[in-house]
Amino acid sequence: MIFLFASPVLDPTIITLMTAVLGVKVAATYTVITSILSVIIGFVLEKFGFERQLKNVVVTGYHDPNMKFNLKAALIETIQLTKTVYPYLLIGAFIWAFIHGAVPTSWISTFMGGDKWWLVPIAAIIGIPLYIRLSTMIPISQIMIAKGMALGPVMALMISSARASLPELTLLNSIFKKKLVFAFVGSVFTMSTISGFLFYII
Repeated sequence: MIFLFASPVLDPTIITLMTAVLGVKVAATYTVITSILSVIIGFVLEKFGFERQLKNVVVTGYHDPNMKFNLKAALIETIQLTKTVYPYLLIGAFIWAFIHGAVPTSWISTFMGGDKWWLVPIAAIIGIPLYIRLSTMIPISQIMIAKGMALGPVMALMISSARASLPELTLLNSIFKKKLVFAFVGSVFTMSTISGFLFYII
């Protein structure tokens, strides 16, 4: 679970891009916060026995030394997976394209600017269903900050959109029981919200 939380948000490419776009202080703070929270959440889930919420998934043919790679089967599986994920990807991309092109600067600075504490959890909730790569989100976050959005909500939005999305939850649902899926979403929301508040403080 620690790997599942940390791997998409602590990619070296992401950290490098964040340093170039948002500065060394923001990137260093982001790295420390997300690393610590990923470890804490992983241990908390283990402490409460969520390993029992894994489905009994069986991988067939994995130990067969005579098994050969089947290109046709791989392509069919890829197409089926793409059909499952693609609609959610389009929805997320459309939402962000709308925000980028249609939402005026005055609206963002009025409703999403300032130090209003409730903007952080709202931003975390908004980011969860979106499917957006963090490498794409970082330049967008620079635009949002330039338009007047506070750093705390921006970071909450970045982390939640990178860590949870409808396509990912669809895939996790195939190996996680419902209780663990909800715990995962709740953990992402908690991690994003705490990170946003910490950026206000720091």
